[in-house]
Amino acid sequence: MKIYIGSDHAGYEMKTQIVNYLKSQSYDLLDMGTMSLDSVDYPDYAFKVGENVVRDSNSVGILICGTGFGMCIAVNKVKGVRATSVVRADMAPLARQHNNANVLCLSARFVSYNENVNIINTFLKTNFEGGRHQKRIDKITEYEK
Repeated sequence: MKIYIGSDHAGYEMKTQIVNYLKSQSYDLLDMGTMSLDSVDYPDYAFKVGENVVRDSNSVGILICGTGFGMCIAVNKVKGVRATSVVRADMAPLARQHNNANVLCLSARFVSYNENVNIINTFLKTNFEGGRHQKRIDKITEYEK
């Protein structure tokens, strides 16, 4: 599985730590930016990550900003993205199992590095259950047309 990761300036330092962690775990990772603490517009990075995830069906995205909310709102505008903002590791399995989320949005200001790593690990190891949840995902996909 390939991981596309991005952040704005508020998430840059957290993203840098997470990139180092994911590389140490041998994930196939593409850092879409930003590459500094200079102020940027989060939608630019959300759209880059979202577009790549949609094009590459064997991938997921991780986006980081101050709260995770702005990134989540922006990336969900990309047709085919199912992004969720997760602030606790026990929430991450449901994002995948029930919603087949393909982009994970994280908070750099309100969630610690260790908790974000727990969220990521849980998200990445959890699969979509399908079954009764598939019809709901199909409704979302149909609406996007």
